[in-house]
Amino acid sequence: MITSTGNGRIRELVKLKKSAKERMARGVFIVEGPKMFREIPRGMCLEAYASESFSLTDEGRDMLESARMKPAGPEVVSDQVFQYISDTRTPQGILAVVKMPEHEMRDMTGGVPLIIVLENLQDPGNLGTILRTAEAAGASGVLLSRGCADIYNPKVIRSTMGSIFRIPFVYTDDLKSAVLELKSRGVRIFAAHLKGSVDLYGASLTGDAAFMIGNESRGLTDETAALADQALRIPMDGSVESLNAAVAAAVLMFEAKRQRSI
Repeated sequence: MITSTGNGRIRELVKLKKSAKERMARGVFIVEGPKMFREIPRGMCLEAYASESFSLTDEGRDMLESARMKPAGPEVVSDQVFQYISDTRTPQGILAVVKMPEHEMRDMTGGVPLIIVLENLQDPGNLGTILRTAEAAGASGVLLSRGCADIYNPKVIRSTMGSIFRIPFVYTDDLKSAVLELKSRGVRIFAAHLKGSVDLYGASLTGDAAFMIGNESRGLTDETAALADQALRIPMDGSVESLNAAVAAAVLMFEAKRQRSI
């Protein structure tokens, strides 16, 4: 059992927790908690760590014997050490180092695609919620500008509730070129915009479609918005001017889902 926060493996875990650069260099990220641990696809779990107290519970014993564990088995650490490596105030007793999934644009353009395009989205909670909602709404993937938050940020991972393992996502250094590529494949591009000329519920969303969502405070840049085939507005009552980015994305995706199920 590891009992020191100075242990080399513990120091490496802290680096992974704190540094996006370190995660990208190693091609791995951290998931934490029993729910997320159970969601890890077979073969992707590289290391696992459990707190001493969790390892003594029935749930902990069952989980540590899971086939998802690395061949050498889990590493038990003292509760104090687990608190040190955990990213939450109330640690849930288990975390794992997981291989990053690899996706390409073609992974999200098969069938009748419904793609979410995010430009410079900054809030980790919003990003994780959008991935989770995308899975629930039957979306085929998420395209992100390089200016978006790090999808492997621990807060994003928690917010996805496992969807990180099931929804294809791709970062692009050139969002304009990526959107134009989608258009060349016959995907209609819709911009969520406060000045949209088309009411969401009057738009036809049954074909190949992509919704562009902009930064939480600034929205889409003019250059990106200009790529849209249609700018959509979400009708709202009262004095509300705009919706949270994740909420707006959910409204758009579920309207598309509704139209496609009729």
